[in-house]
Amino acid sequence: MATKKEKLEFARMITTALPAPEEIRDDWGCLIHDTVLPDGVWGRPGLPTRERSLITIAALCVLYRPNELKIHIGRGLDNGLTRTEISEVIMHLAIYGGFPTSVEGMAIAREVFDARDAEEKGGS
Repeated sequence: MATKKEKLEFARMITTALPAPEEIRDDWGCLIHDTVLPDGVWGRPGLPTRERSLITIAALCVLYRPNELKIHIGRGLDNGLTRTEISEVIMHLAIYGGFPTSVEGMAIAREVFDARDAEEKGGS
């Protein structure tokens, strides 16, 4: 369990990626900390983080949540998913979520992959 200071630091890291109005920024970040990660569903023992990432990418893609999808594709790569696995799940969703869903998901994946490539080239 995180200390109040650790929770606030983590909450502010979250709200850098998921902005909120300044008036509620810390409360928003703490809510995410407590319900999503690390003390929420992402911290549960039933599924490895890698698989949670794949499920989250699928859900965000089919719900068309492009901002969150972009973040979670990056997190999926960080959690050990390959570009092929991410692309395959998005393609799989064409059948279950519709082709427009997959078209948008593929475009977002490409954007994330291209940004990673540019970072790697710039950092080398």
